[in-house]
Amino acid sequence: MQWQQTLRHLLAILFLPGMAAVAVPYWLLTAFEAADTHWNSGSLSMGLGRLVGALFIISGLGLFIWCVSLFAKIGRGTLAPWDPTCNLVAAGPYRFIRNPMISGVALLLIGQAVFWGSWLLGLWAGLFVAINHLYFLFSEEPGLEKRFGQPYRVYKTQVPRWIPRLRLRRGSKPMRSDRK
Repeated sequence: MQWQQTLRHLLAILFLPGMAAVAVPYWLLTAFEAADTHWNSGSLSMGLGRLVGALFIISGLGLFIWCVSLFAKIGRGTLAPWDPTCNLVAAGPYRFIRNPMISGVALLLIGQAVFWGSWLLGLWAGLFVAINHLYFLFSEEPGLEKRFGQPYRVYKTQVPRWIPRLRLRRGSKPMRSDRK
């Protein structure tokens, strides 16, 4: 049973953030290598860029892994829309912003752009954030309101979408879905 849950999470990660964080950047770096101008070509700036980029990548990956583990433990589901959580996750980084998983992937993408000094990867990171913002606004959030009802509406008023507030949301008990 445990291996089935692990497989569910791995498939969701492979198809969604795996494509955005591995496949697309690899394709951009290889297919458009000649067209991509690298901004950190000097030795000092390149070393600094690699360090800063690596810090962003590690931070983004850590945040992403933390969010996936909360989806498994508290939410009892995966990040995939076809295998969603049963409980609303409002603990950990979800106390500060409603979309920390995507924020983690965005940090990772920004880190890749800085690490490689790639304008194309920087543009991809911006496009990724813009697409996800529209997706959350017009699809994800209305779907969460239908699934979780009033608990999600309350959560939405207390926790900002992307930029954290200074005051914290109280409590972090799992909130059940209205769906069966």
